Amino acid sequence: MNRSKSDRRFANPVHWTLGYLAVWTLLLLEIRTLQSVPDWLHIVMGTISIPLGIFWLRRCDCDRQLIPHQKWIVLTILYILWWQLGMVVLDVVILDTARATAARWGTVGLFGIGLLWVVWGVEQASAHYRQAKLAGDQIPSGSPAPIWNPLNLDASFYAVQWLPPRPGPILTYLRHPQDPNVLPHNQRSRKLDQSFLALISYTFAFLILGLLFSQLGGCREIYELPAGGGEQKQLAQVVKIKKVIRKKYIINPLSSIIFAVPPIDEIQLKLTEITKHAYQVGQGEGQGAGFSGGTFRGKVRFIRLEYSGGDWNQDYGVGGDLNMLLEYGIRTQHKVAERTESRTIGQLNNFPLGKSPPLVYMTGQQNISLSKSEVKTLREYLTEKHGMLFGDNGGSRHFHNQFLAMMNRVLPNIKPVPIPLDDVIHRIPYQIPYLPYVAPHGGKESLGWYKDGRWLAYYHPGDIGDAWSDGHAGVNAEIWEACYRIGTNVTFYAHSEYSRWLDAQKGE
Repeated sequence: MNRSKSDRRFANPVHWTLGYLAVWTLLLLEIRTLQSVPDWLHIVMGTISIPLGIFWLRRCDCDRQLIPHQKWIVLTILYILWWQLGMVVLDVVILDTARATAARWGTVGLFGIGLLWVVWGVEQASAHYRQAKLAGDQIPSGSPAPIWNPLNLDASFYAVQWLPPRPGPILTYLRHPQDPNVLPHNQRSRKLDQSFLALISYTFAFLILGLLFSQLGGCREIYELPAGGGEQKQLAQVVKIKKVIRKKYIINPLSSIIFAVPPIDEIQLKLTEITKHAYQVGQGEGQGAGFSGGTFRGKVRFIRLEYSGGDWNQDYGVGGDLNMLLEYGIRTQHKVAERTESRTIGQLNNFPLGKSPPLVYMTGQQNISLSKSEVKTLREYLTEKHGMLFGDNGGSRHFHNQFLAMMNRVLPNIKPVPIPLDDVIHRIPYQIPYLPYVAPHGGKESLGWYKDGRWLAYYHPGDIGDAWSDGHAGVNAEIWEACYRIGTNVTFYAHSEYSRWLDAQKGE
């Protein structure tokens, strides 16, 4: 019984190899854009390339009827497949440094391999045109047409004497472009010119393609919460009692020195207030401290907004807001990023729905200048992407007015209100008995913008970021400790609300 035509086509290893490469290419585009396919499926697809590659390498060694250089084609494809497989594995096991190194050197290797293929292709084409010329494959009569094919060494623009510039021949050529002989040529190697042109063209094309590939999804970024769970309760403040019994010596003239049992009033009680993690700080059900809407590779990140008109980078990075990020990780046991980050307001569009930052931070002491598109982007981030803005007055009444005016444009239908100290954002995980500040540039009350059961923005009027920085702006330990607690509360509130929203989205 003869097999059908489709069965024979499927039996051809070239066909199912091309089918595999098509599926792999689609998954590569998916991981650069949507990122909705689980990582294990990418690993499975990449692992299939190992036996597939071994099969083709053995076939290249055994089958002499294959096209020339097929083994090198197979090795080139396998380099790309296995390089990307290694990248996915390093990403899954969260070896970010190794992944960055593999990406960098893998790109260098890809550039080198591509350059070798370009050199080989140019050499093959040049040899073809030389043979055609020797065979007399030329225009028999009349003025020869100018050759513009760069693969042909007889191209008119090779070995042209451009320096020093000679305007006479160039102007003549512009008037009569059909005659390439008017251009001044010299004895420079045409092969060298061809090689240089190939290198420049290939490098430019490689950079353009790399740039386009990196821009897939519009510079798409994702923000993932750390996986885990926990309760939204106050950190327990307990009292530890320690007995210190003083030894009393009594001298008896008729006996040796003895120790008498001291009376109860000579027992000193040392009371020490400590913070006890009696439970996991987090939201939802999960292993370890974190959020039920998170992933195992997720981390709490501290992202501040860049804007025009002011000093958005006040107390930024090491010695500044990084202290707050590290303190948050210590106090909650959540995984945090290694550094703080900044994004323009427009870059918030790069984060998709459900993978956006739960909280962004804005500070300064000068002007805030936002375009209409930035206002729209910030409004969509707060209302549609379930984000939250943490504003901090970095040092002036002017910034206070600027921030309120900006929020009036972003949320025109929501008016700011004082946030009471008994609100959840001031109680969990730390109870805030009073609002600490370095200086009351914008008053002595925190303001908030409230909608649909949550705070969309929290504004601190007294330069809380300065208290987080090295030296703590000279304030006493009670003040800067309370400022760290407020930063922890606001960060935790934004992430727990975001995680609860993600859980609700899954339920729908």
